[in-house]
Amino acid sequence: MQDQLKKTKKIIIKKTMPGGKMPTGRSPWGQAILAVIIFMVLASAYSLISGLSSQPEQISLSQLATDIGSRSVSEILVNGDTLNITYTDGSEKISKKEAGTALTTTLKNYEVPVEALSAVKINVENDQGFLFWFASLAPILLPIIFIVFFLWFLSRQVKGAGMQAFTFGQSKARLTNPNDKSSRVTFKDVAGAKEAKEELREIVDFLKNPKKFLDIGARIPKGILLMGAPGTGKTLLARAVAGEAGVSFFSISGSEFVEMFVGVGASRVRDLFDLAKKAAPAIIFVDEIDAVGRVRGTGVGGGNDEREQTLNQILVEMDGFEPNEKVIVMAATNRPDVLDPALLRPGRFDRRVTLDLPDRKDREEILTIHSLKKPFAEDVNLALIAERTPGFSGADLYSLMNEGAILAARENRTQVAQFDLIRSIEKVIMGPERRSHLLSQKEKELTAYHEAGHALVASVLPYADPVHKISIISRGRALGYTMKLPLEERKLQSKKEFLDDIAMGLGGYVVEKNIFGDITTGPSNDLQVTTALARDMVTKYGMSETMGPIALESPGGKPLFGTGVGDKDYSEQVGAVIDAEVSKIMNEAMKKAEKIIKDHRKALDAISKRLIEVETIEQKEFEDILVAHGIVPKKKKDIEHQK
Repeated sequence: MQDQLKKTKKIIIKKTMPGGKMPTGRSPWGQAILAVIIFMVLASAYSLISGLSSQPEQISLSQLATDIGSRSVSEILVNGDTLNITYTDGSEKISKKEAGTALTTTLKNYEVPVEALSAVKINVENDQGFLFWFASLAPILLPIIFIVFFLWFLSRQVKGAGMQAFTFGQSKARLTNPNDKSSRVTFKDVAGAKEAKEELREIVDFLKNPKKFLDIGARIPKGILLMGAPGTGKTLLARAVAGEAGVSFFSISGSEFVEMFVGVGASRVRDLFDLAKKAAPAIIFVDEIDAVGRVRGTGVGGGNDEREQTLNQILVEMDGFEPNEKVIVMAATNRPDVLDPALLRPGRFDRRVTLDLPDRKDREEILTIHSLKKPFAEDVNLALIAERTPGFSGADLYSLMNEGAILAARENRTQVAQFDLIRSIEKVIMGPERRSHLLSQKEKELTAYHEAGHALVASVLPYADPVHKISIISRGRALGYTMKLPLEERKLQSKKEFLDDIAMGLGGYVVEKNIFGDITTGPSNDLQVTTALARDMVTKYGMSETMGPIALESPGGKPLFGTGVGDKDYSEQVGAVIDAEVSKIMNEAMKKAEKIIKDHRKALDAISKRLIEVETIEQKEFEDILVAHGIVPKKKKDIEHQK
């Protein structure tokens, strides 16, 4: 319990600071006390050093007169009423003369012989200069100056703390100035997403020329919601709209509104919209809006939940726009299914723009943009890289190009080659190679047969994608991998393709069971993926003849609307039928894979033997082995004929 209280205390301290940062210094009173202690230590040290320093001996005027008469004094320096006496033997002494009386007059009164006095060099120092007055006033002025500085320092610290309290509810949005050419982004910098850019061009036109729309009675949408998978370029596209229109761009994350105290998020929303209206025309961009825009009434936090207060304020601000307000609100999310319906109604985020994963042509354009500042070798073919990266998002492609450049620099080369980009594809998908992860001879043979089983089943089945590469070099958590890529882009998956994919996924399991007579932990991930796919066929896609056209689960997962995670919308009897159907699909796929392995055992042995020798087989070499054993590789025309 004490540990939990300490943890809670740390969270409270962290969230009460502006921007969610921990305080990095002491409190103002602590700094003031520290300054006083330092001053006292320095003053004590100065007094100690001054006290320990050697002081010249002070003598009386009568003694000085005697010493002058004995001709042992060589020089006297008169500094006000102080006499600095230098003797012929080099020693120094001090004395005091009578105020308002000349030194020679005083010495004559002491009956000093004129001849002896004339032999002494007497110098009079100016006592009216700056140093004289500074030395005279320093004991008074220095304490006063220190007290004034101390009070100023203390008031400054208190004022700073007070200002932080007053600015706690101000917006933390980052402003991109339209005149800043270095950070400006336009549609030319965004490859692909043609439909999304066309949808947003009228927003740009409205921000540039609103009169054309207002004269005809049209109202431009107040809010645009950008939806898409992570890495598809939602934030980049929002910045491009601001760059094309040449307007101010206020960007903030949805989580930056939420604070520990109720009302802070709502205050920041009001401040953000006030800033945008003053800078109009402007764009407000809220990234990850689902952090504050989730469905209300879930029973979490109650009516005073800070997130709900912030969402309410966003709804009010967007509904309070005037028709001629030149402020556009843009937001991005990859979870539109959890947003509150009030956000999506007409008049708020009434325009939704979906950003899909790029197709082959779009991927090539994205790769071209990311390659502008990279020196390429002559063998680089970005079209081939685009073909081998289906399902990659824009962020994945950026990472791919960056990893390729890193691989080239690591090997002390000045140009990025095609081989670097090919390797970076596998690195982005599965992680870096682990060549230090050595396998025993038995494990190496088992892994080779396992991957050969996947590849062979995929090559024989008519609706499975062709194999491009097989490797038994460890990457990430995988001991080996089989890379298969589609011959063409497709948006839809058929039942036959799913069944062949499941059989291909069970190829390694079947090989271990039938060839080695035992099962290892190697196929565990294959079983998880194929079982999940079979369950989706039954519960989501209506591909079960027994269940019929029924969808029992949502594709994006079920949001928590006051229900538990394990709650289901169907009975236990239906659940038993689902389990039976999943088991049936898996068993039929396993029998299909077993028949292929049995019929093409020689091809399996040849592929495995070659894998053990070279560890990696590319597509051409793999297809040569298939042809040698009577298996015809799939070509694009074969796929089109099947469809």
